[in-house]
Amino acid sequence: MERFLQDLKPGERARVERIEGGGALRRRMMDMGIVPGVELEVVRSAPLGGPLQLRLKGYYLAMRRGECAKIMVTQNNQEHIEYSLASR
Repeated sequence: MERFLQDLKPGERARVERIEGGGALRRRMMDMGIVPGVELEVVRSAPLGGPLQLRLKGYYLAMRRGECAKIMVTQNNQEHIEYSLASR
């Protein structure tokens, strides 16, 4: 099932299917390693519509929700793991 990256919750993993739009924003995302086929995980989500922290290709990346709204992903069939900020 395809969804936007911004709709994933912490602990969910997905594979990038496509990046909507074009221009400089698309190029910037691709420079950061967000390309079709890459696997990523949402590590945590900032409150009040703040950025998402992602883990992909061995590094962490924080992205604004507006940018995440342009990335279509397919969620992996893995169990949802809820991370607590207190446990880190």
